Amino acid sequence: MSSTVAKALTLLDHFSEEVPELGLSDLARRAGLEKATVHRMLSVMADAGLVEQRGTSRLYRLGPGVLRLARVREKVFPMSAALQPALQALVAETGETAHASLISGRALATIEVIESARASRVSLVAGQILPFHSTASGHAALAFAAPELRERVLGSALAAITPHTITDAGALRAQLAAVRQGGFAVCDQGNEEDVHGIAVPVFHGDGLAAGAIAVATPAHRMTEDLRRQIIVVLFREGAKATFAAGGAMPLPYRQAMEQTLREMGAAG
Repeated sequence: MSSTVAKALTLLDHFSEEVPELGLSDLARRAGLEKATVHRMLSVMADAGLVEQRGTSRLYRLGPGVLRLARVREKVFPMSAALQPALQALVAETGETAHASLISGRALATIEVIESARASRVSLVAGQILPFHSTASGHAALAFAAPELRERVLGSALAAITPHTITDAGALRAQLAAVRQGGFAVCDQGNEEDVHGIAVPVFHGDGLAAGAIAVATPAHRMTEDLRRQIIVVLFREGAKATFAAGGAMPLPYRQAMEQTLREMGAAG
């Protein structure tokens, strides 16, 4: 993919439920590009229906072309339908916020969120982009993703989002190895202060990670009992979501999951 096309498509990542519309200057600032360049890119994408401006508004928003593509994708590869029941079960059994993300280029796109009913809870929005290196979902997906994606992330700059973010490639590589060994990922305040995340991968039919499902808890509320409960439910619901989406869990992952469950059972 040419750098121009890649930059143009990356503009779409700046739209979300929280920010559904953006002006030219704001979008150029967020993307770190010249206004004239962004205007040319938006004009091309508007012709393809990927973005639009309505009425007299000078703000851009996602266009109907995105909706058409999303419907085609979900019809053929029904990930949302497969993930929604898993998130409902996670929230019902743990009382915490659950979310699902799919690998999207060099990051994760959050596609489903069900928030906890508690007053003190973690909030996310559908469409939010999650970095691989600073989130439990990112670690879970990257540990079981295609090797070339993993190496690309490990070879890139790892930004310090909080004081707890892993920014050293060697440390991240070791963390991913631990995720492969245990079958689940834990990230304590790596992407946001007072947010403790636990995640497991969801797989494609080829046995590579399609994304992850996760439970996000206020860090001050995390206990060892809650941690164990979340992991058990995540393993169960991750397997269900993988099979519902037509995926397949690779043997090393199944073995890692079974070993972790045995160890937790032996521990009490």
